[in-house]
Amino acid sequence: MVKVMAVNAGSSSLKFQLINMPSEEVITSGLVERIGQEVGNFVIKVNGEKIQTQTPIPDHQVAVDLLLNALVDHHIVESLEEIDAVGHRVVHGGEDFDDSVVVDEEAVKKVADLSELAPLHNPANIIGYKAFKEALPDHVGHVFVFDTAFHQTLDKERYLYPLPLEYYTDLKVRKYGAHGTSHKYVSQQAIEMLGNPKESRIIVCHLGNGASVSAVQDGKCIDTSMGFTPLAGVMMGTRSGDVDPSVMPYLCKKLNKTADEVLEIYNKKSGMLGISGISSDSRDIENALFNEGNERALLTGLLYARIVSKYIGQYYAELGGCDAICFTAGVGENAAYLRRLIIDNVSRAFGVFLDEELNSIRSDENRVISHQYSQIKVMVIPTNEEVMIARDTVRLLDL
Repeated sequence: MVKVMAVNAGSSSLKFQLINMPSEEVITSGLVERIGQEVGNFVIKVNGEKIQTQTPIPDHQVAVDLLLNALVDHHIVESLEEIDAVGHRVVHGGEDFDDSVVVDEEAVKKVADLSELAPLHNPANIIGYKAFKEALPDHVGHVFVFDTAFHQTLDKERYLYPLPLEYYTDLKVRKYGAHGTSHKYVSQQAIEMLGNPKESRIIVCHLGNGASVSAVQDGKCIDTSMGFTPLAGVMMGTRSGDVDPSVMPYLCKKLNKTADEVLEIYNKKSGMLGISGISSDSRDIENALFNEGNERALLTGLLYARIVSKYIGQYYAELGGCDAICFTAGVGENAAYLRRLIIDNVSRAFGVFLDEELNSIRSDENRVISHQYSQIKVMVIPTNEEVMIARDTVRLLDL
């Protein structure tokens, strides 16, 4: 048995699992969330019980320190020497990486160079790696697992933008996608739940603070909503998703801001936060909607659902039909009212219907929530990017 720490650093969160491999037994798991907000939240499981701490967590470095200290303080490990390897989620690997890779100086440099394509993520991923590298013994191996790798199977007509072709050939401007580790895991789980058919058409809705939708045919990704950077696609917690490119120069002139300053607004002040004026967290918006009747909270939910459902319709067409629509990640797994709004938007066109009782149930298990007469199965599949990260870490380090 080897102990692998699987680290999944998002733009405002850090999920982790310490996993015994190859049995895939989870020793402990937890989440640091609301990183960068006024009050952060740290949760870790100790002997099956969740211990929660609310404290300011200004950045990812503090989040990593909290995690490592907690492992020893709660005697989950007696020392950090017990950790054999660490697998790190990295959002953007560009065209340099179509698979995970053992970390070396060259890999770190490439990931850093790609930060302009994922400014909220790649720097956080590197911070996480360096913090673990410094805290753990030198013999501990590290692996980068790339969110973009699963999407490297896109055909050229799906990843190219209709710009002068030399912008791709010379500057590598193209669609890369993100959340690939999650899309791969969830689509594999869905295929198993369908009985492992030779042919399958899966639409995965990874809806968290970051969000993306993918079309997976026979286990291979053929299209996805995120693009050159994780800013594109559907509306997210603080990110705008798709916006008419002409809005950028218009806002620059009207607000007397640079393109970088407006891009900062697109990335950090838009999405759910920008529309609701309440929060980037869907739980806060849901509370404002159902407990206060807040009109902007209602508008946020309706807009969010409409945008996601448009991508479902697009991918239904690309796949030539659909066997399963899967919801995953924090919003997708927990926001029943948003799942209902999304499916309601496509129900008449595609003959897909939820079972309201099943949709209302909260569970950590894979489950079908569609009505028995629905022509497409609707599933909630809790993502487990950490297991995928641990598998690749063991494979590449030959543990």
